[in-house]
Amino acid sequence: MSAALESILQQHPVWRGGAVSCAAPAVPSGFASLDRELPGGGWPAGALTELLGEREGIGELQLLLPALAALSWAGKRIVWLAPPHLPYAPALAAAGIDLAHLAVVRAPGRRDALWAAEQVLRSASCHALLAWFPSARYEELRRLSVAAVEAGQTWVTLFRPLKAAHESSPAALRIVLEPEGDGLSLHILKRRGAPAAAPLRLPVKRPVHALGRTSFPAPAAGRARDDRRLGVPVHA
Repeated sequence: MSAALESILQQHPVWRGGAVSCAAPAVPSGFASLDRELPGGGWPAGALTELLGEREGIGELQLLLPALAALSWAGKRIVWLAPPHLPYAPALAAAGIDLAHLAVVRAPGRRDALWAAEQVLRSASCHALLAWFPSARYEELRRLSVAAVEAGQTWVTLFRPLKAAHESSPAALRIVLEPEGDGLSLHILKRRGAPAAAPLRLPVKRPVHALGRTSFPAPAAGRARDDRRLGVPVHA
């Protein structure tokens, strides 16, 4: 009986709950050691990922740039939603991101940001969504999780404060980021499969200049603009 069951498991893409690897779609992170710790071998698509940090600029964007660059040069659309500061286009281009496939969306409030995120996912035209939700509620995250599942192939990453680690979340992957010397320590709080045994350290350069120090001015309701100086499409 056990031999027959093992034969079925070997012949079909059946995921075992205690295993890290699974057949779920994923976007390679660009870090081999990290991909080995992520179910599917990369950032999960069709689900939420949360990156939790005590402050900005500790290397959180540098962690994502290799995957974003690969997507952009494959002609995939990337959307940044409600970043806290103005994106610095020269740094993004130097990191290998094709700016023609990057859009930055501003939102005047939490509900506007949630609505925009849902529209991005339901449009089925975006392959990566990075969103800053410092005060998101569980029911709002749940709505995004459902939209991400319906979108299917979209990699969704939410930046949230460290205190959110003590809150419930529907995210499939939750990682606490901490600066450590000239690198970044990743503590995987939640993932599909077996819990992570120990934090993972990656050589991530800091400071990250993909986001400048200039805060966004308050967007006017219902208006949109294309910031030619930055070279990044920006929409209200």
